[in-house]
Amino acid sequence: MAIGGSLARGHALGGSEPSKSNTGVLLSSTTELAPTFAELGADPRIAQALAEDGIERAFPIQEQCLPLALEGNDLIGQAKTGTGKTLGFGIPLLQRLDLTGDRSRPQALVVVPTRELCVQVADDLQRAGRHLGARVLAVYGGRAYEPQIEALAKGIDVVVGTPGRVIDLMTRKDLSLASVRNLVLDEADEMLDMGFLPDVEKIVAATPASRQTMLFSATMPGQILAMARRYMSQPMHIRAAAPGDEGSTVDAIEQHIWRAHPMDKVELVARILQAQDRGLCIIFTRTKRKAQRICDDLTERGFAVGTVHGDLGQGAREQALRAFRSGKVDVLVATDVAARGIDVEGVTHVINFECPEDEKTYLHRVGRTGRAGASGVAVTLVDWEDVSRWQMINRALGLAFADPPETYSTSDHVYTGLNIPKGTGGSLPRAERTRAGLAAEQIEDLGETGKGPKSSRGGKPGANNQPKKSGDAPRPPRRRRRTRGGKAQPSQAASA
Repeated sequence: MAIGGSLARGHALGGSEPSKSNTGVLLSSTTELAPTFAELGADPRIAQALAEDGIERAFPIQEQCLPLALEGNDLIGQAKTGTGKTLGFGIPLLQRLDLTGDRSRPQALVVVPTRELCVQVADDLQRAGRHLGARVLAVYGGRAYEPQIEALAKGIDVVVGTPGRVIDLMTRKDLSLASVRNLVLDEADEMLDMGFLPDVEKIVAATPASRQTMLFSATMPGQILAMARRYMSQPMHIRAAAPGDEGSTVDAIEQHIWRAHPMDKVELVARILQAQDRGLCIIFTRTKRKAQRICDDLTERGFAVGTVHGDLGQGAREQALRAFRSGKVDVLVATDVAARGIDVEGVTHVINFECPEDEKTYLHRVGRTGRAGASGVAVTLVDWEDVSRWQMINRALGLAFADPPETYSTSDHVYTGLNIPKGTGGSLPRAERTRAGLAAEQIEDLGETGKGPKSSRGGKPGANNQPKKSGDAPRPPRRRRRTRGGKAQPSQAASA
C-alpha cells in the first residue's frame, strides 16, 4: 500500500512555546512506501493479526504515533477522518498490557462518544489483539447490564465504553479503574459537542495519575486542549498530513454540492443510487422522522435499505449495521448518531440529504467514504433556505462550492457527473433487486434497558398491568356512582 508523505508537528502542551527538541520532522517521502507495523516496533503477534486482515503498512498518523506511544508518552493525535486513528492508539495500548500478572481488573480504558463507535473500536482492538489473547469488552447503553457485569467479573484487559455506561458501572462498583495504565479519549471533540465533558473528567479523575493518556480526534477545539493540559503530562501534539495538504477532507473524496428542491430529493437520490460502480451508500439526514421516511420511500422503490436513528432500540440499530456490513442491504439511512463510528469497507457514496449543521458535521459525514486509501463520492443536497449555511461551511473548509448549481433529478450534470446511465428512473429495476434485505438479518435480543412494563414507567402497578392468569376468577364490573352536589342520585341510592 503506497502512502504519501507525512509531516509530524510536535510540541509540549505544558508551556506556551513549542519545544525545540520536538520540531517538525519529515517522516516519509512521497516516493517511499510507508513502513510496516513490525518495522515500527509492533509486537509480531499484532503485526500478524493485522496482516491476516490485509493491513500491512502504516498510515501517517500510525507511523508517527507508534514509536512515541510505545515509549509511554502522552499523545494528542490529530488527523483527518478515515486515516486510521484507531490503530494509532490501539497497537500501543495492546502492546503495553501485562498479560502475565493480575488480570482481574481492566488495564486500559477507551472512552468514545457513541454506541456505534464503541462497537467499532472494540472490534478493531479485539481483532488486532487476538493472537495476544487480549480480552476486550464494549460497554454501552441500550444493552442489559448483566452480561457486561459478568464479563467484568471474569476479568477484562481493555474496556471500550461510552461515558454514561462507564459511570453507571463505576457507581454500581462493578467497574474499577484503579488498575488502568492506559487511557484513551477517542473523538474528544464530539464528546465536547454532546455535553459529555463533565462525565469524561469524572472518569479521568477515577484513574491513577501515573497512567499513559492518549487523546485522538479529527479537530481540536480549545476546551479539549485545555483539558489535555490538566490531565496529561507534557503530551506530544501530532498532526498527520501530507506535505502541502491543507485541505480538511481526504483528497480521494469526490465532492458534489447541489441546490435541490425538497419535493424532488427522493427522485434525485434514487438515481444517484443507480450510478455505475456504486458500492455501499450512507444517506445522512438531520431528524429521526426524516430518516425513517427516506428508508420507507426507498424501500418502496426497490432498494435494500436499513436505517439507524435514535428512535430505534439498540437491537434494531445493530441489526441494520450488521446487514449493511454483510451486504444484505447496500443503503443505510442514518442521523448523525452514525456519523462517528461507522467504518465499513466498501462505502463508495455518502449523500447528505440536507445541508449539515456545521463544517465539523460535514467532515465526519463525508469521512465515512474515502477511508484507508480508497476513493469515494460525497453528494450534498442543499435546500434554497440553507444556501447561506452551506456558504459558511464552504468558507470554513476552504472549498470551491460557494454557489451550488440548481439541480433536479432530470439535470444532465447529475448523470454525467456521477456516471448514471441515461434513462435511469426513480425505481430500481426488478432484475437488479438481488440483495437479501434487512429482514434477512436476525434481530438480536440484547435485554435492552428502558423497555420494561408500564408499571416501571410510572403506571399504576397491579393486575391491570399484567396478563391475566388462566385460573384467575373474573373481576366484577366496576360500579360507578353518579352524584349531584355531593349526594347520590335516587336511582343509585335505591340500588345501593
